[in-house]
Amino acid sequence: MALSNSGKKHRRVSHSITRHWLRNSLGVVALILVVIEVLLIFIVRNYYYSSAKQYVTSKMNVVTAAVLNSSDDTTNYNSEIRSLVENYDEKDKIELMAITADGGVDVTSSGFSPPQGDNMSDYEEAKKSSSGLATQIYDLATGEKVIAVTAVISPKGCEYEALRMLSSMKNVDNQIWVISLIITVIAAAIILLVMFTGLFFIKSIVIPIRSIADITHNYAKGDFSKRIEKESEDELGELCDSINNMAEELSNTEQMKNEFISSVSHELRTPLTAIKGWTETVAAMYGDVETFKKGMRVINSETERLSQMVEELLDFSRIQDNRLTLIMDTIDILAELGETVLIYQERAKVLGITLNYFEPKMLPFVYGDKNRLRQVFINIVDNAIKYSDKGDTVSVEAYEEDNEICISVSDTGIGISKEDLPKIKQKFFKANHTRRGSGIGLAVADEIIQRHGGTLSINSEENVGTTVMITLPCIEHKENPENQATVDVELISTDPDAPVNYSAEADKTAENKEKEDSFIVNERNEADEQ
Repeated sequence: MALSNSGKKHRRVSHSITRHWLRNSLGVVALILVVIEVLLIFIVRNYYYSSAKQYVTSKMNVVTAAVLNSSDDTTNYNSEIRSLVENYDEKDKIELMAITADGGVDVTSSGFSPPQGDNMSDYEEAKKSSSGLATQIYDLATGEKVIAVTAVISPKGCEYEALRMLSSMKNVDNQIWVISLIITVIAAAIILLVMFTGLFFIKSIVIPIRSIADITHNYAKGDFSKRIEKESEDELGELCDSINNMAEELSNTEQMKNEFISSVSHELRTPLTAIKGWTETVAAMYGDVETFKKGMRVINSETERLSQMVEELLDFSRIQDNRLTLIMDTIDILAELGETVLIYQERAKVLGITLNYFEPKMLPFVYGDKNRLRQVFINIVDNAIKYSDKGDTVSVEAYEEDNEICISVSDTGIGISKEDLPKIKQKFFKANHTRRGSGIGLAVADEIIQRHGGTLSINSEENVGTTVMITLPCIEHKENPENQATVDVELISTDPDAPVNYSAEADKTAENKEKEDSFIVNERNEADEQ
């Protein structure tokens, strides 16, 4: 484990943002500064060397002008040049030499002859130049760098052919070195400043990111207990908020998933226990025909209950995998809604709940899947009854508004709290764990309604009641097909003061279904009481 952690740490360092920044950004900045430094030093050196050449050349022009403006007497020329060289007033800075026609140095302002083998290329270039002037910078045998300027004078009858000035470049080189050092220091200071500010900035990012990475690794393992501490209000702070919100949602989803598993396990265990118990009872009391029939009815009822839960789970799985298909056709929505109310009328009566159905005479047709829409209606009405107590009222109403079919299912049951209401259509979520259910019915119903181009909204107040509003787009009204039979059925409300009559498209199968479901409800209640 120690080796593994060490290896991870080494990989983290070798692939860290700091290393990439040092290698890329800071390296580029340093390279640019070095190039700029070299260019500046080169420019400074050329400037100072050019200035030195101009300075010595200007001094040479003054001397040659003085010589050329003297008398025409040859003797005076020679003596004038000697006197000028020997008494040159700037000989402490510049050495002046007089060169004879054979290229030898006859007299110097310092009184010393130049060393043998001295570089006299400037003299040779001056003789070839049209201006009669040439300069060069070179190193003496002693290693000292000097600048030499030669001017060809050759006055008629004079034994001296040229004058030559020689000046040390030591002070110039010292000045260049000082300026180069200053440039280097400035460049180094800039690099250090960029490095420290960059490292500080990266540190403010890398350290929180490493903390985020460590905590998100825990999230990946299913541990959502820790939260990232937000230290700033910038983009990094927003990232911390986003990850914390994500962790909160994942934690809630994980909790809802666990509750869903627990709820489904309980829902599956209850009918299985009833089936097992009645199977054993039927096996032991086979001779008692009434007990046998009752047991078989309970087994059938609980088996149907299990089948409905499994089908609900399969529908949810199809929605998650985008495999839920709809068989669309033109349907009469009142027929499906009326049959749903018909199915639950007897059950509501047994539970002491008033079920009212306010049906219009006619509604436009709807283009949809009648089986899926009936599934939605059954789920909504079942929930209304499930979360109502004895003496409560469930009301179902249908009407047209703005070219939409509106179906309202309201109850005066236990209601939903303000905290739970925004999450009521989320998968696995159950607002009340004391009532049966898997927590995915509303999620499935909402998805089916959305796929029909409609909406499913829920308004509720705790201990007051809940209203579910379904809207579906209607199509142009059409006559009922001639081969479709319409059966008038009278529903007796459990509220004697509010009798309700409605027409529902149903066949004999629906009537049989009503009787069967009513009987199953009675048997289930008896089984629950036992």
